[in-house]
Amino acid sequence: MKKNTAIARKYAKALLLIGKEDNNAKTYGKELASFATLLEKEKNFTFTISNPLYEVSVRKGILEAVLSKTGFSKIMQTFIILLFEKRRIPFTIEINFFYQKLLDEYEGFVRADVTSATKLTSDEVGKIQEAFEKKLNKSVILDVKEDSSIIGGLVAKIGDLVLDGSIKTQLLKIKENLKKGESV
Repeated sequence: MKKNTAIARKYAKALLLIGKEDNNAKTYGKELASFATLLEKEKNFTFTISNPLYEVSVRKGILEAVLSKTGFSKIMQTFIILLFEKRRIPFTIEINFFYQKLLDEYEGFVRADVTSATKLTSDEVGKIQEAFEKKLNKSVILDVKEDSSIIGGLVAKIGDLVLDGSIKTQLLKIKENLKKGESV
């Protein structure tokens, strides 16, 4: 496991623990996602608060001024200041990623990425979601994407599990079997 990943998981777990204790886990998830989005979109802000060429007190003052305008809970503001003080602001996006995964797990959800060659109808998406929920015995949140390079079929990713029913993969398997001299 990479050091960054371990650090991000540690902070995400700590924040979720606080959220479980005070029943604000979902609120913290929204606020953390909002702050991560801010960091992604406002590159100048991110650069300014992360750049060691500026005085720490100046950077912290800018961060505190921005946080005061966000309406974030006191816990989230304190958490973000802690990230700043520990020089972990650059990990915020990864912390958010792990926090959202942990929050889904805590709330009994599973996220699944589904890729199809063509746009799926809402009825097809509903049937896929229903099948996953039945199989996993959990609520499933689908993220559906379109990728014509898979030619046809579907590719689904649920955590570390990949279910690949794409035509592209089937053709590649046939190709490999032909190379090995096996019957198709």
